[in-house]
Amino acid sequence: MLDLPFDFAPFEAGTVWLAGAGPGDPGLLTLLALHGLRHADHVVCDALVDARILALVRPGAVVETMGKRGGQDSVRQTDITDRLIELARQGSRVLRLKGGDPFVFGRGPEEALALAQAGIKFRIVPGITAGIGGLAYAGIPATSKDTNSAVAFVTGHGADGEVPDEFDWDALARGAPVMVFYMGLKHLDRVAKRLMAAGRRPDEPMAVVCDAATPRQTVLETTLGQVAEAVATAGLKPPALLVLGSVVRLRDRLDWWSPA
Repeated sequence: MLDLPFDFAPFEAGTVWLAGAGPGDPGLLTLLALHGLRHADHVVCDALVDARILALVRPGAVVETMGKRGGQDSVRQTDITDRLIELARQGSRVLRLKGGDPFVFGRGPEEALALAQAGIKFRIVPGITAGIGGLAYAGIPATSKDTNSAVAFVTGHGADGEVPDEFDWDALARGAPVMVFYMGLKHLDRVAKRLMAAGRRPDEPMAVVCDAATPRQTVLETTLGQVAEAVATAGLKPPALLVLGSVVRLRDRLDWWSPA
């Protein structure tokens, strides 16, 4: 372990840590998440957690993948929460490892509420969300002094898998100069049309970041009006972030990272 001038919180038997693994690069793990990886008895991880991060699990620990992937057969959320409760009641130190941050479009609140209702002690270990860390690895800032003083993080689909209907698209288009959409690739064409109908310009710069902060990272720069066609032509696949706004134009000077 790292020699640090402080002690970590103990990872107690029969408890669950809901931890964020960040957007991909193992270097973006928090020290507390690494502590959890080194002490957990059982790791229940998402499909998007990088294999290099799972290699940090202590010898002898069990790694169980219970990931949910859009458009693919996935484990039901109730099965995941039931499994966490079961393992904790068996006395295991359970690390629920999620891509990004567990409380940012990560279903972490649902899992924590289920644990609380079951009387299971838990801890939240925040992680770097893809809308911050993934953009940084693409050379796109979420905010910049000369471009925007607000940013909106938006889910590209609701719990039913469709474009969320509860959005006030007009207010969103007016109030957020920069928008970052998580899980938006499936409904990209509909999202783009709704934004243009709400007043965003078709020539506004937009970027699509696939597999952010991993060796597979791909960044496509285009415009709001052309994004659906550009993504189809490039054959891009999830996971992907969509970024709309003038911060995209800064990438030609801030594109610092070359995947190894």
